[in-house]
Amino acid sequence: MVDKIKLLIAVLLVVAGVTGFYYFPDQPALVRVLMVLGGLVAGAVMMYFTAPGKTFFAFAGEARDETRKVVWPTRKETMQTTGIVLVFVFVMALFLWIVDSALLWLVRLAMGGN
Repeated sequence: MVDKIKLLIAVLLVVAGVTGFYYFPDQPALVRVLMVLGGLVAGAVMMYFTAPGKTFFAFAGEARDETRKVVWPTRKETMQTTGIVLVFVFVMALFLWIVDSALLWLVRLAMGGN
């Protein structure tokens, strides 16, 4: 029950930041954006102190660690793969255009047209 109350407070803090953005239209844009960011940070801090929040932040940390383990392709590999995909798309587009034209010709022929 305590976690639900803390989560509700976290949501209310985020809503308060967004509400402040719209409630004070005469303030400079920087101040209004800082209100939203402050609400988000305060909500995240409050969420961290709940069991679901700790689980979420642990998951996010593990996901970040896993992305560091990924072997990303080099620029050369990326360009080669992109080139292959573009050639394949062009070939398929040409093939489908030919098939479509042939079917159109057959339909016109079956309908008695030219």
